[in-house]
Amino acid sequence: MLSAYKSHNNSLYNNLINLSRNIFFYKNTLLSDTFETRINLIFFHLSLIMLGFKDKKIEFPQQIFDNIFQNVEYHFRELGYGDVSVNKQMKNLIRIYYDILLKIKQPESSSFSLNIDLLSKYFELKNKDMHLTNKLADYFNKFYNFCFELNEDIVLKGRINFKY
Repeated sequence: MLSAYKSHNNSLYNNLINLSRNIFFYKNTLLSDTFETRINLIFFHLSLIMLGFKDKKIEFPQQIFDNIFQNVEYHFRELGYGDVSVNKQMKNLIRIYYDILLKIKQPESSSFSLNIDLLSKYFELKNKDMHLTNKLADYFNKFYNFCFELNEDIVLKGRINFKY
């Protein structure tokens, strides 16, 4: 059975894209503005949102999760990638996403604390500067706390107005 693209469920995905385009990442932390960087930023934001749901003991809707990855696949196809290439890229991206999701939180921490080693693994930080890494970690720690305080319906509707 083929899955149909559902553009009406894109509010959270569109918000994740907007968050990944925040000038802070490219001006203050000097991340390179590439497709890979933006996808990783989307994955970090989504992982923090899903972790917040887990910490609140609320199940994240499978339909919204599927739609986010369907959108990523759709954009690969828009870029002109063929079926074989898209499938290979999506398999790799899903592996990256789950690696981020499973390792984003420091394991020994009872409250949320970002795993800084993960930032170094997925982002090319200029000169491996710890000051820039700490800025990025501070952003994601504040994003998690911000989302944790929001009502889950607001998050799912993509009304995350996080300013850093």
